[in-house]
Amino acid sequence: MSRFSAPMKANETRKGLLFVFLAAVCFSIGGLLIKMIPWNAMSINGWRCGISMCILLLFAKVSGHKLKLTRGVALGALAMCLTVTCYALANKLTTAANTILIQYTAPAFVILFLWLFFRERAKKLDVIACVFVFCGIACFVLDGLSAGNLTGNLVALVSGIGYAGVFLLNRIPGGDPLFSTILGHGLCFVIGLPFAVRETVFTGQAVGCAVLLGIFQLGLAYVFFTTGIRTAPPVSASLVSGVEPILNPVLVAIVVGETLTGLSIEGGIIVFVTIMVYNVLSARQEAAQAKEAA
Repeated sequence: MSRFSAPMKANETRKGLLFVFLAAVCFSIGGLLIKMIPWNAMSINGWRCGISMCILLLFAKVSGHKLKLTRGVALGALAMCLTVTCYALANKLTTAANTILIQYTAPAFVILFLWLFFRERAKKLDVIACVFVFCGIACFVLDGLSAGNLTGNLVALVSGIGYAGVFLLNRIPGGDPLFSTILGHGLCFVIGLPFAVRETVFTGQAVGCAVLLGIFQLGLAYVFFTTGIRTAPPVSASLVSGVEPILNPVLVAIVVGETLTGLSIEGGIIVFVTIMVYNVLSARQEAAQAKEAA
C-alpha cells in the first residue's frame, strides 16, 4: 500500500462522515419547522417535497446520474412517499420527540422484512434487537393511550415501516434510491397540492419555514446523505446519524416547549440505545467474519 493511500482514505472517510452529520442536522430541523407552520400537514408536506424534488433533480443532472423508471424505482417511490407523508402527519398529531423516536424503529422492520420477503434468516442479535425495539414501541403505545397521542404515535409507526422500505431499495431489482426519492417527493407534491391551495395563512414565518423544510430538511439533506454514505463506514455513519433523534426533540423543546412525557421517555431510551448497540455489535460481527474469510 502506498504511503499516500492511507491518508487519502482517511480524508475520504472524514469527508463522508461530515456529509452524514450535515444530513442528520438537516433532517433534525423537521419537527420544529413543521410545528411552526399553521397549515394542514398535507400542505406542508406537498410544499417541502416540491422544493426538494427540484433540488434533487438538479443534483442528479450535475452528478450525471441517469434516471430510469423500473418496478423497483416505483416501489421505492411509494415507500418514500409513505415515509415523509406520515412523518408530517405524525408531527401534527403527537410530539416531535415521539415522531422521530418511533420512526427510528425502522431498522427493526428492515430485519423483519428481510426475513419475510427475502427469506434471509434473522441472526440471534437481530431477534434480540427486534424484541427490545418493539418493547420500546409498546411504551409509546401505552403512553399514547393515556396522553391522547395514540393516533399520532401509530402514524409515526407507519412512517417507520415506510422508512424501512426505503432502506431496502437496493435489494429490489432495478432499484435506484435517488430516483425513488425524486419520484416519491414528486408524488407527495401532487397529493399535497389540493390541500395547499386551500391555505389562507401565508405569513413570512409560514412560507419561510416551508421553504427551509424543502431546501434543507429534505433537499440538501438527501444530497448530503447520498454523498456521504459512499465513503463513510456503515457503523460510524449510523452513530453519527444518531444526532437526529437527539437534536430534533431538543430543538422543539427549546423553541416550542414540547417535551417527552411518561412512558415515552422510557420507550425512547429503549429504542435509541437498542439501535445504537445493535449497529456497533453487528458491525463488529461483520468485520470479524470478513477477517476470517480473508
